[in-house]
Amino acid sequence: MTNLNEWVATRNIDEVECLVPDMSGIARGKILPANKFLKGLEDRGMRIPECIFIQTVTGEFVWDTDVVSDTNRDIAMVPDANTIRLVPWYPEPVAQVVCDVYHLDGTPVDIAPRQVLRRILDLYAKKGLKPIVAPELEFYFVKKNLDPDYPLEPPIGMSGRQESGRQAYGIEAANEFDPIVEDIYDFCDAANLDVDTMAHEAGAAQMEINFNHGDPLELADQVFMFKRVVRQAALKHDMYATFMAKPHQNQPGSSMHIHQSLVDMYTGKNVFSTKTGKDSKTLLNYIGGLQRYMPAAMPLVAPNVNSYRRIARYSDAPINVHWGHDNRTCGLRVPDSEPEARRIENRLAGSDANPYLALAATLACGYLGMKEKISPSNPVEGDAYRFAFGLPRHQGDALNKLNYAKPLKDTLGELFAKAYMDTKNYEYDLYQQVISSWERENLLLNV
Repeated sequence: MTNLNEWVATRNIDEVECLVPDMSGIARGKILPANKFLKGLEDRGMRIPECIFIQTVTGEFVWDTDVVSDTNRDIAMVPDANTIRLVPWYPEPVAQVVCDVYHLDGTPVDIAPRQVLRRILDLYAKKGLKPIVAPELEFYFVKKNLDPDYPLEPPIGMSGRQESGRQAYGIEAANEFDPIVEDIYDFCDAANLDVDTMAHEAGAAQMEINFNHGDPLELADQVFMFKRVVRQAALKHDMYATFMAKPHQNQPGSSMHIHQSLVDMYTGKNVFSTKTGKDSKTLLNYIGGLQRYMPAAMPLVAPNVNSYRRIARYSDAPINVHWGHDNRTCGLRVPDSEPEARRIENRLAGSDANPYLALAATLACGYLGMKEKISPSNPVEGDAYRFAFGLPRHQGDALNKLNYAKPLKDTLGELFAKAYMDTKNYEYDLYQQVISSWERENLLLNV
């Protein structure tokens, strides 16, 4: 365990950013002088209102709910010492640390996304199992956009031109953004973020970063902090980076593919493989759980109204929960691998998802599959897009499915599920009040 007093002192830290991920994965919290931060460790003096967990992505508070106290009480922010890192884009030494939150009686705040993931990991630990995950995160660089009514554009690359897209894995296309990519890697190195390879994806100025596999809570922390890194690196080069699931009308969406496996805590063996290297019954039940419950879990992996624009046929995004071996047209893919690396890739999540909740959701669905011994469908051979749409088509439909999925809500925590649905239903109501340019263009004089 890192000693925070020693860590701060040896690096001459000036300020500390104390971060709490909210329901949307937005960093809430406080910025303190280093001496105030260290003093707060002694008496749990860092407080924040409980209502940040009923705050929408637009910043509104959902007061018509009973999941938080009527008095809008304080909760204590307790830094997780293992997460402290430098903030690499400041000229002076500034630290950032992710905080857990507790009620003042010392009990965890059950509706906090980080606590929800801990809850799921505890369920696995009770079975003697440890999940291992590896996220793959896509995002776009875009030209600065100061008018939200104006469509986004690709930024100017090193060639002085805008990219038109469809350069998946293109080396020259990736080289267009070498200066910003180098800054991203430098920032990640300074912030101790364990990123692996970066590649150009199919969209115009769309990139993908792969994270090395590891503990789900540590990886969620890294994705959470990585998003900050990428946005700041982009701003340094006078552009934006966006993790919207579908920022461009005629370009592919951005995903957060989640590779996941389970190892026996005592033997270290991958339980998704048999002794002869075949798919194990545990893996098949896990897939069965993903197939049954992921449509209801979509509000957690596709959390915004924009998320459902990404889910479209032949769009590099899945439309159902069919599974297959090394089949990227499926929502659930078992990559070709050695038995010790056997894993399932959940391709449903968007890059806009809160990483804590996306990981909690997919692990919860797999857990239910094992608990209920759910058998999966037969693996798909060939194109899975030929099958019917099996996922919600919009946010309202997805929230309705979650509302009726009692086993999933119970696994995630009933109080959390209510807080999340109240928040996201309120967001959806806000969105429904907006009249789009498409409606004005096509309905104004035609109906």
